[in-house]
Amino acid sequence: MNTQKNLISKIPKEVSHVTETLEKAGFEAYLVGGCVRDLLMDREPKDWDVTTNAKPDQIIGLFEKTVYENEFGTVMVIQEDVSRETLRQIEVTPYRIEAKYSDFRHPDEVKFSDKLEDDLKRRDFTINAMAYRNGELTDMFGGLKDIKEKILKPVGEPDDRFKEDALRMLRAVRIALQLGFSVSYEGSESIIKNASLIKKISAERIRDEFSKIIMSPNPSAGIMMLQKFGLLKNIIPELEEGIGCEQAGEHIYDVWDHLLHALQHSAEKDWSLEVRLAALFHDIGKPKSRRLAGRESEGRNLNLQKGPIFSSKKKFTFYGHEVVGAKMAKKIMERLKFSRKEIDLVDKLIRNHMFFSDTELITLSAVRRIITKVGVENIWLLMDVRECDRVGMKKKEAPYRLRKYFAMIEEALHDPISVGQLKIDGEFMMKKLGMKPGPRMGWILHALLEEILDDPTKNTEKHLSELVNSLNLLPDGALKALGDRGKEKKEKLEEKEVEKLHSKHGVRK
Repeated sequence: MNTQKNLISKIPKEVSHVTETLEKAGFEAYLVGGCVRDLLMDREPKDWDVTTNAKPDQIIGLFEKTVYENEFGTVMVIQEDVSRETLRQIEVTPYRIEAKYSDFRHPDEVKFSDKLEDDLKRRDFTINAMAYRNGELTDMFGGLKDIKEKILKPVGEPDDRFKEDALRMLRAVRIALQLGFSVSYEGSESIIKNASLIKKISAERIRDEFSKIIMSPNPSAGIMMLQKFGLLKNIIPELEEGIGCEQAGEHIYDVWDHLLHALQHSAEKDWSLEVRLAALFHDIGKPKSRRLAGRESEGRNLNLQKGPIFSSKKKFTFYGHEVVGAKMAKKIMERLKFSRKEIDLVDKLIRNHMFFSDTELITLSAVRRIITKVGVENIWLLMDVRECDRVGMKKKEAPYRLRKYFAMIEEALHDPISVGQLKIDGEFMMKKLGMKPGPRMGWILHALLEEILDDPTKNTEKHLSELVNSLNLLPDGALKALGDRGKEKKEKLEEKEVEKLHSKHGVRK
C-alpha cells in the first residue's frame, strides 16, 4: 500500500492543475473518493474527483472550459489538450450536506456546506470517504483500516446510506468483487433488509452496475452475493428458478450452479460482456422446459416444487429450452435497457448454443447454415458459449471433438454462405437472363443460396442460371416460400412448437 507521502508523486499534473487553481484562489481543494482509495491501494484511478468549499459559480469562473451538472452541483472541468482520456474531465463538487432522499435515488434538494466533514459523512463506504490534500490524508471513518482488512463498510448507519441511494447495494457487490473485499456484517444485514428498494432505481443504472459485476474477475461470486442479499429476485428473478432444478444425464450440477460455472469460465477467458451474458442465460429456459422423459411425463406439471418427482433417478428432457431461454434472456435484457445490438447477439448465441451437441450428426451443410444464421462474425463467439456450457458440466470438450468442430467451421468459411457470394447476382440476372427487378429476384437469390448451402459445388454460373430459369416459372407464392426459409421464419415456427409442447405438458410459463 502506498504511504500518504508517496501519493503526491502519483497525482498527474493535470489533476494538480485543478486543485492548485482552486487553492490559489483561496479555496480548499481535496482529492476525494475512489481516486484516493485507488492511490492508497497502488491502483490507477479511472477517474479523478475533487471536492471544495467553492460554490459552482466560483468554480466555473476559475477555468476556461467547464460543464455544469446542475442536479448535484458538480462542475466538470474540461481539459481538451490532454492525451489520457481519464484526465480530460475532472469532476469538481462543492462540499455537500446530507439531505432527505424521498425516492431512494436523488436528494430532495442539494445543500452546500463549508465543511469537509459534512461532505465525507454522506458518502457511501468508508474506503470512499477519505480526502487528500497537500500531503495529508483526512480519514474520519477508518477507511484506511478497512482497506488493510479488506472490508467494505458503509459510512455511519448502513440503512441511511442505502436509503439515500438504493443503487449503493449493487455498488457494494460490485466494489467488493473488484477489490477482492468482503461486505461487512452490518452492511450485509442492511442490504438484506432493504433489498426491495432496488426496484426504485432506474433500469439503466441497474444495468450499468450489473454489467460491471458480470465483467469483474469473479462474476459467479457476484451473482451468488446478489442472490444471498435478496437483490437478484428483485432484478432477475428468472435466474433463481434454476436453484434446485436437477438435470441428471451428463450434468453433475443443478441449473443454477451450472450457469454460475459457465459464467465463471467466460470470465477466466476474459471474454466479452455478450458472451458472459449468454453463458449466464444459456440454460435459463430449462426450468420452464423440463419434463419427465417417456410415459412418466404424461399429465405431469413440472413447476419447481420439491418432491419425489425431482429424484435424481428420474430422467428429464428439456426440449426447446434454447428457444425458451433466448426469449427469456431477450425480455430480461430489454427490461434492463441493454442496447438492441447486445440483445440481438445474446439472443443468437443462446438460441443456437445447442448446435454443436453431437459430433457424429454434424454435416458441413449444417455448419454452413449455422454460420449463415448467426453470422460469420459471431460463429467463434458461439463456440465460446459452447465451451462455457461444457465446462459448466465439469466436462472438458474432448480434443478430437474440438478439432473437428474447428476444422468444419474453417472449411465452411471457405464456402459460399451468403447471397453476396453466389456466382450470379441481380445485375447478372437482369442483363444475362432477362429478369425484371422486383421482389421475385430476391426470393430467387435466397432460394439459390439454400441450394448452395447444401452443395457448394453447384455455385457456378451455368448451374445457377439454369436454376433461375426454372424457378422463374413458379408463381409468386411458391417462389416466396422457397426463398423465405430464413432465420426469422424458422425461429417463429420453433417458438410456436415449443409453446404447444409446454401447453400439452402443463409446463409453467
